Amino acid sequence: MHAELQLDNQICFRLYTAARLVTQAYTPMLTALGITYPQYLVLMVLWETDELPVNDIARRLVLETNTITPLLQRMEKLGLVSRKRGKQDKRQQIVSLTEKGRALEEEAYAKIPTGMGEQLSACQLKPKDYQQLAQELDAIIESLKK
Repeated sequence: MHAELQLDNQICFRLYTAARLVTQAYTPMLTALGITYPQYLVLMVLWETDELPVNDIARRLVLETNTITPLLQRMEKLGLVSRKRGKQDKRQQIVSLTEKGRALEEEAYAKIPTGMGEQLSACQLKPKDYQQLAQELDAIIESLKK
């Protein structure tokens, strides 16, 4: 067997496994809030900047518009967001938080950072390690987006 094809030599497998396990760690906290991990990502984007076009949300999450649209439709049915046509460009949909969506920010803040901190404390990474890891992952993401 070629060494380059051995599972233990694959960075992609480590990234996939880490992403899957981190998402899994979020699940109980997000379930308590009544949302999924992808919905949480959309909410974080809108908590930063409310009233965004669908394209901007998709771009921020590095997703295609056709991936994010069904997600936004489900979030609208849950009463977390509302969608309306753009004022200048009627083809554009603007997504806004509802009161329920805004209220979830405080609930998420009260539960998720502490909960994830506790789960990740066993790996003994220091804040500077997280910053370095984030920079390295950002470099990988930027390289692959091109």
